[in-house]
Amino acid sequence: MSYEWDEWAINALVGIEPHEVRQALEADRRWPRPAVHPAGLRVLTVWGRTRAGRGLIVAVYHSSGHIWKIVGVREMRTDELAEFAKWEERR
Repeated sequence: MSYEWDEWAINALVGIEPHEVRQALEADRRWPRPAVHPAGLRVLTVWGRTRAGRGLIVAVYHSSGHIWKIVGVREMRTDELAEFAKWEERR
């Protein structure tokens, strides 16, 4: 699986570095979860941690073949981080 992003998506990052996004997407333990964008676009969210332990949620969609486009990233909220930690314990 390969991840790509358009310039606008990189420019939209606030307080999150591109290398942190890659770390979360490439983490050994990541939790893929389907979601729907408010505009109706179906995306896959990937919940993961950076090497430093920061919880991120990365939204991607299937572009073609093995390519997924990154369309959004944000830090997990406290409740999401707790939910993710419970999921990690079960793994």
